[in-house]
Amino acid sequence: MDYYLSQHANIVIKERNIQESWVWSTINNPDNKINNTDGTVHYLKSIKENENRVLQVVTNPITSPIKVVTVFFDRREKKK
Repeated sequence: MDYYLSQHANIVIKERNIQESWVWSTINNPDNKINNTDGTVHYLKSIKENENRVLQVVTNPITSPIKVVTVFFDRREKKK
């Protein structure tokens, strides 16, 4: 499947020092995937290179290609 980063996702990746490779790794090989009731799909992955913090990538699968809406380290998720 094809994905692209929204303008917001590009901004927060830079602001939060998130490597773009982590985003693609999270989408392609998530530890968990959640289909949210609002239609978004959330991918979660523990990032070893960042103290095993859990990266959450939120996508809108209705668009083509699929839009990465936002990206953040989820403080609510426990480190693995």
